Amino acid sequence: MQDATDREHAGVGYLYVALAALLFAISGTASKYLFNNGITAFQLIQLRTTLACAGLFIWLWAGHPPLLKIYVKDLPYFAGLGIFGIGSAQFFYLFAISKINVAAAILLHYTGPVFVFLYAVFVQKRRPGANSLLAVCGTLTGCFLVVGAYNLELLSLNKAGIMGGFLAAIAFAVYSIFSEHGMHKYTPWTVLFYGMLFAALMWNVLHPPLEAVFQRYTAIQWLWIGFVGLCGTILPFGLYFEGIRRISPTHASLTATLEPISAGVIAALFLGEVMAPLQILGGLLVIVSILMLQLFRPQQRKPDPRS
Repeated sequence: MQDATDREHAGVGYLYVALAALLFAISGTASKYLFNNGITAFQLIQLRTTLACAGLFIWLWAGHPPLLKIYVKDLPYFAGLGIFGIGSAQFFYLFAISKINVAAAILLHYTGPVFVFLYAVFVQKRRPGANSLLAVCGTLTGCFLVVGAYNLELLSLNKAGIMGGFLAAIAFAVYSIFSEHGMHKYTPWTVLFYGMLFAALMWNVLHPPLEAVFQRYTAIQWLWIGFVGLCGTILPFGLYFEGIRRISPTHASLTATLEPISAGVIAALFLGEVMAPLQILGGLLVIVSILMLQLFRPQQRKPDPRS
């Protein structure tokens, strides 16, 4: 009886993470639609972070006020998380989508775990296993194929988008490392809200304050803007967090690789974006390599008594 309950509990967790991946994938395709209809990456990042921050604040203030409390001394930490992590990752992710096809941009963004791995090896001095090294090589080879680097003409046309995808991956790694530190003291929702708050502040300073909010958009554009800011940000993060509560973070991250697969299918159906066979092969190689990175974590050189 207990085993059946545990399986049902885990099944719900996998479902939540799968839904989160699907919502993130739809959000990427919706963003591309908005770019194709005249909205810039700077406008959409301002809209996304501002709407997500406002939505999170209203939800926390109305139902979970204690989660809004933080120590003043931790403000620099949240500023770093929001500016160099969440704010930068979301901008470069959207910028990449605006320049190259959705599936390729998301796959480049998914190389973030490689940079987390490199941080663990060179900064935390952890010893990598052979499987981890093989996974990194596989990811880099897959990315070479995904971006079409075998085609010099394609590479020159999409250089800015490709660079944006890799910068999104680096910023994602920063976010992953910084957020893990913050969650030792605060709940994931508190960390997400204050990180998003500083991300929104950044993009309302670098871009004229609320300039994107007061543009004239069609009803359809506002519908997709709202989806990207709320259903494509807050809801999938919430589903992902709830999934992690029911299954391990490793299993959750493995399930989340449904995102680039879903994004490729959705973008092909609604935007007509089709990847070449070698790009599809590269995408599969990236996904398999990321799975290997999650399954075979680098081992520490020696135990740290402070951990």
